[in-house]
Amino acid sequence: MSAAKENQMSTAPLLSVQGLAVDFATMDGVVHAVEGVDLEIAAGETVAIVGESGSGKSTTAMAIIGLLAGGGKVAAGSIRLDGKDITHAPENELRTIRGRDIGLVPQDPMSNLNPVAKIGTQVAETLLAHGLANRQNVQAKVVEALTAAGLPDPARRAKQYPHEFSGGMRQRALIAIGLACKPRLLIADEPTSALDVTVQHTILDQIGAMTRELGTAVLLITHDLGLAAERAERVIVMHRGKVVEQGPARQILEAPQHPYTQSLVAAAPSVAVARLRPEAFHVEERTDAEAAADAATEAAKPKDNIVEIEHLTKVYPVRGRGEDFVAVDDVSLAIPRGETVAIVGESGSGKTTTARMLLKVVEPTSGLIRYEGKDISSLSRAETKNFRQQVQPIFQDPYSSLNPMFTIERLIAEPLDFYKRGSGAERRKRVRQLLDDVALPQSMLRRYPSELSGGQRQRVAIARALALSPDVIVCDEPVSALDVLVQDQILKLLGDLQKEYGLSYLFISHDLAVVRLISDYVCVMKDGKLVEAASSEEIFTNPRDPYTRKLLASIPGNELNIAS
Repeated sequence: MSAAKENQMSTAPLLSVQGLAVDFATMDGVVHAVEGVDLEIAAGETVAIVGESGSGKSTTAMAIIGLLAGGGKVAAGSIRLDGKDITHAPENELRTIRGRDIGLVPQDPMSNLNPVAKIGTQVAETLLAHGLANRQNVQAKVVEALTAAGLPDPARRAKQYPHEFSGGMRQRALIAIGLACKPRLLIADEPTSALDVTVQHTILDQIGAMTRELGTAVLLITHDLGLAAERAERVIVMHRGKVVEQGPARQILEAPQHPYTQSLVAAAPSVAVARLRPEAFHVEERTDAEAAADAATEAAKPKDNIVEIEHLTKVYPVRGRGEDFVAVDDVSLAIPRGETVAIVGESGSGKTTTARMLLKVVEPTSGLIRYEGKDISSLSRAETKNFRQQVQPIFQDPYSSLNPMFTIERLIAEPLDFYKRGSGAERRKRVRQLLDDVALPQSMLRRYPSELSGGQRQRVAIARALALSPDVIVCDEPVSALDVLVQDQILKLLGDLQKEYGLSYLFISHDLAVVRLISDYVCVMKDGKLVEAASSEEIFTNPRDPYTRKLLASIPGNELNIAS
């Protein structure tokens, strides 16, 4: 073979997609989900595809490995793996390619792991299917794969079921499955979108370490441009099924050319926080006396607190164990009228349990919650009814919190009907006003939740929370399931509504980038305890507790130091 030929082969891309078009046959006709997509990935390279839901990024990835949903087909273009055309390869050939040549880490670990099969069995299936293990050595290979994915005590974990794993552990199990056969390309489809920021950082580090060791190329699918720029060499931006821009990651982030890319950069919370903090998390050295003086000055300021929580504790008895589980441990905080207090922390930190106690959904073991100066545990039935009207929730998943059998009009009117607010005509007028408040068209009234996008459903949830004109809204991860553009819209909407109606928010989140943009005060929880509480500015520019610093350092894009 000539030297020129060898050089040509060595520089040829591992994956080459040219002019890819994907169509879906639906009841309403053909939907052109992907149109004319070109992309290349070299061996060992990490390339990210970014875009909002419906942009075609996941469809492109699924087309590459022949796993398009029912009704989907590659209508045009070519997909070449290591120079071989696999665009219309037969299913038996694709089965060999999947796992051995192209691994996959899907988005939702709970729905992508078999709930009735042990984790070890699911890893073993992949190894056995590709002939990389036999019955005699498969268990050792499983332990090896789980160890490489960073799971502690892998031999024991292999014998457990998915429901016995945390979200981060389940994602590690999927990484073990995706990389068990040492593929040349790994497709990671939103692998960390549902995880806490510190777990997200750990998982991405694990993928990076394993793929570097194996020399595996990575196609990272994400909606977070900051995360993409931090983890990939090149970024491809997709919008409405087309590639609108691609290039080196930092170049795309610092000098986006296409208006859509510019909107993604502007909306990404992680990028915004990096821009707000030109020197990432610099800790100002102050003496204890100076810190105490500042705390005393802050405490001396008069506060009009609508909610005050003192020494709140929640203990759950655990059967079969010698000790109880302390979910919330001696937490004290206050919510000033018309302002936003955020509680942040990883899963299991106690933040949602604290919120549920404020909503009177969970009774505290001890401690005090005052609303408008009155202990809510001593409220009469009539007072409790009034309290529930004044303190309303917005939940994380707008689909599961909205009755799928109700129209949008009925969903928003439900609190008004329950509390018999006004006449039928007055309620209908109020519903229409609420739709205007959350920037939804009146044509939505007759639709059902399934006919709305995620952002539209969350706007409906906000409208319903506003129906009774509450003073306090408890927002429990209200934007974590949304794309950055929709997330940005919802955060702005919450801010506008707060200004217009003087609302007070308790904002629960694991995403510090989001919290930085919306909160006045931040409370950091870990293992049920409040480890730090201060103004948002103080937390982000001068964090005191090592755990807070760890959370801040884990924000995607933290190391980018983007200029404004």
